[in-house]
Amino acid sequence: MIPQDFIQTLLDRTDIVDVIERYVPLRKAGANYLARCPFHSEKTPSFTVSPTKQFYHCFGCGAHGTAITFLMEHAGMGFVDAVKELASRVGMQVPDASDAQVEAEHHRDGLYEVLARAEQYYRETLKTSPAAIDYLKGRGLSGQSAARFGLGYAPDAWQPLAGVFADYRDALLEEAGLVINGEGGKRYDRFRGRVMFPIRNEQGRVIAFGGRVLGSGEPKYLNSPETPLFSKGRELYGLHENRRAIQQAGEVLVVEGYMDVVMLSQHGVDNAVATLGTAVTADQVRRLFRIADNVVFAFDGDAAGRKAAWRALENALPQLPDGKRAGFLFLPEGEDPDSHARAHGGEAFRQLVAQATPLSDFLIDSLTRKTELASQEGRVKLVKLAEPYLRQLVQAPLLAGALRRRLAELTGLPPERREFQGKPGPRLHSARVPQVRPSPWRTALLAVLQNPKLARQLTDLGTDPAPEAQLLRAVLDAMDRAPDLNSTRDVIEAFRGRPQQAALEQYAAHLITRGADYDAEADLHCALQKIEQQSRRRELQRLSRKPLAELTADEQRRLREAAQDMKPMPGAGVNNPDA
Repeated sequence: MIPQDFIQTLLDRTDIVDVIERYVPLRKAGANYLARCPFHSEKTPSFTVSPTKQFYHCFGCGAHGTAITFLMEHAGMGFVDAVKELASRVGMQVPDASDAQVEAEHHRDGLYEVLARAEQYYRETLKTSPAAIDYLKGRGLSGQSAARFGLGYAPDAWQPLAGVFADYRDALLEEAGLVINGEGGKRYDRFRGRVMFPIRNEQGRVIAFGGRVLGSGEPKYLNSPETPLFSKGRELYGLHENRRAIQQAGEVLVVEGYMDVVMLSQHGVDNAVATLGTAVTADQVRRLFRIADNVVFAFDGDAAGRKAAWRALENALPQLPDGKRAGFLFLPEGEDPDSHARAHGGEAFRQLVAQATPLSDFLIDSLTRKTELASQEGRVKLVKLAEPYLRQLVQAPLLAGALRRRLAELTGLPPERREFQGKPGPRLHSARVPQVRPSPWRTALLAVLQNPKLARQLTDLGTDPAPEAQLLRAVLDAMDRAPDLNSTRDVIEAFRGRPQQAALEQYAAHLITRGADYDAEADLHCALQKIEQQSRRRELQRLSRKPLAELTADEQRRLREAAQDMKPMPGAGVNNPDA
């Protein structure tokens, strides 16, 4: 584990504006910098970078974080790689980790190395393999497309890689999924007589392969097994190559085959990715919604395709946030994206994508086929069938409410009351919406995040179970262990990888909207007064519930003092009552 004090020193020497400006053009806007968000498609800049807080936030899609987070989310780096990248820019050396960590990292580097050498071998072999070249030409593939995706060829022999690696018995070859140990200890190449599609992680490093057999052999497609580098339920083919186009379009197309991705790209549709021989998983959907506002799943129109689409819908529901969209494209029978693009071109395929069925329509239409709306019982059944799926829309309460209203119109039945659970939206029918004052714990937490030195003024905060009170205590505990946490960014990085990180980032994003005149200390004093008064009120209520005869002399004294001290409580903050 990289020491926290090293990360803090590193970030002290790092200017987040310089880091982000290498990827995104920024322009000065008051105390902050603005840009079009690199995480979603937008016309009006809403991506804000604060040089004082060393934090970024997009008011359009909600993306936010520190310089480390930006490299992880935008450049696709892992945490350690992001730290190393920043360290190299400021001339710092990442301290040595434990022996076990060093050994594990060295081992992973070894796996990357053997996969990279295998990829180079397969690419060179393709150039001298007429059968493979003829096959790809017959599929309409250009040399430029083959080069862009790094296609290669694995010769149809038992041990071609024995001529590539000096030690063909090296355990790394088996662990990387390149060779198989057969009966009697005989070792042979996993991929033989196949066109090879390298599968890359978001940093562009090869982590696995997919091989397409020439001719009619089985299996038609063969993937690398699960390895320390490769999890087929998480990775997506083409994400590295097409990531920038996906972000620019704000849309990603999910197809089923490697050749679909390559051929679509060749015809100008370069925002596609493919699953890796498995059904669409929740991890894959979550990753895609991080980089695109619209996810379209393309499947065959037959029964198998609709079954796969339904599985994708089930995994998409919990990951779909309000404001983003999912759609389903069903191709004509006998066609896939590869064949359709070759026959009709990229523009025709884009028109199909534009006509994709929205997730809401696919859900309701599919469930409607399972019942009979002509009867009252059938309409009730439809509502009951839909409800478990609507409950899965945990990040999209507005969409869930809209679907319940749609069901009510369709069936004539009142919408379930669950429609009003979750995050409340604006009540347009109300003449006046009462203003809810912020929690004093929220105000105190914002003040401490704005100026962590104020934490020294917080001593006994009682035992309030409110989540914001618990979060503030966690911050104070972290600062007790590391008193040199001096900025918003430092506090957030101290919680990286912990459950509180996401909540703290949300509060930090809110601070970006505060002006230069925000007086955190005044807000904190006001919040502490209210917290103390709330504590006295609870004490008064607790003692008042006890019979007077059962109160001790000390409790009677505290009851009198609490009653005398109770005064109207001021607002939680002096700077912004809506904080």
